Amino acid sequence: MKVSFPYMGCVTGYEKLMELLGHEVIPPHKPTQRTVDLGVLHSPEFICYPFKVMMGTYIEACEQGAELIVSSGGSGPCRAGLYGEVHKKTLKQMGYDVDVVIFDSMFEDFSKFYHQILQIKNKTPLRKVAQYARLVYNMICQMDELEKELKVRRAYEINKDEFNRCWDEIVKLYKGCYNMKDLKAAHKKAWEMFDAVPMRKVAPEERTRIGIVGEIYVIMESSTNLDMEQRLNDMGVEVTNVQYISEWVQHNILPRKFNKSESWKMWDKAEQYKSCNCGGHDMENTGRIIDFAEKGYDGVIHLMPFGCLPELITRSMIPQLSEELNIPILSVSMDEQLGEANLQTRLEAFVDLCRSKKHESVHVPENATQEQTAKQTTDTHRKELVTV
Repeated sequence: MKVSFPYMGCVTGYEKLMELLGHEVIPPHKPTQRTVDLGVLHSPEFICYPFKVMMGTYIEACEQGAELIVSSGGSGPCRAGLYGEVHKKTLKQMGYDVDVVIFDSMFEDFSKFYHQILQIKNKTPLRKVAQYARLVYNMICQMDELEKELKVRRAYEINKDEFNRCWDEIVKLYKGCYNMKDLKAAHKKAWEMFDAVPMRKVAPEERTRIGIVGEIYVIMESSTNLDMEQRLNDMGVEVTNVQYISEWVQHNILPRKFNKSESWKMWDKAEQYKSCNCGGHDMENTGRIIDFAEKGYDGVIHLMPFGCLPELITRSMIPQLSEELNIPILSVSMDEQLGEANLQTRLEAFVDLCRSKKHESVHVPENATQEQTAKQTTDTHRKELVTV
């Protein structure tokens, strides 16, 4: 069966799993302007931006003969839970005979989850399916670990794009892995390649660190956020992205008491501001902002698709979070109308704000009380926030 899937971040793991299950894989290419234009043309005007990009990706996959599309869904007020059915009906109306399988958390409906496994296993024995799943899970965990490091080290590279070229080679290494021994060798080689790239030395106190939170698709897929992480790295900023496929798997598939995901810890942190999850990653993002502030990050960028209900709720809390946690937060709505010049200008202004706050010198009289000191610092921070 010819199988495809959405392009979201590093897709090597998805491709490898489908290949091991014996499918003919039609790997999606990175979304282009044509992809977006196709998606916008065949999607409701006010639907989420990820829906439109995925719609365009699916159409391009169908043009190449895809018979099955595998993706993940969502729950609660998040409209991602409806994507699969609407995508499928739209493709049928366009004349494409393709099935769409949407995986949700196994804890919501285990029988449905199990039935979907049977749909895609392609006559592979369940024992082998489990073996392949373990291999691919370890692969994406290793690649996510390396990608996290990439977004830190790339800020200090001496020769521009050397880390990107290194990353391309690492992806090729992992594409050639078919067992745990291959994975171990690729992991070792990848770190050796990273360590061989020359970097500028910057004192820890001079480094600028910014965390990125938001809706999973727009913060994982660089084509939808106009390569925001690369732009920040080019400004010498370390970037920490909170969404990775390994985290999603741990949060949605592994039992809470057995998984290593930080998502549940973030939920606990967010409970002081929210009593329930409003869909998507709303609760987790609030906790992540708190966590970044506690770890001394210089700022947080919140990305959301235009009109995203769960992230609108998070966005409404940003002024309060920024003031109480004393950390600059920039919220950006993403859709097909966002311009590169607009985004670049906002990012440059925000990075300048974060750096000026990091090195701010607030004059406080020697006999000032603790309350007066805190108030003067907060007032200075408020004035800076107005400039963004």
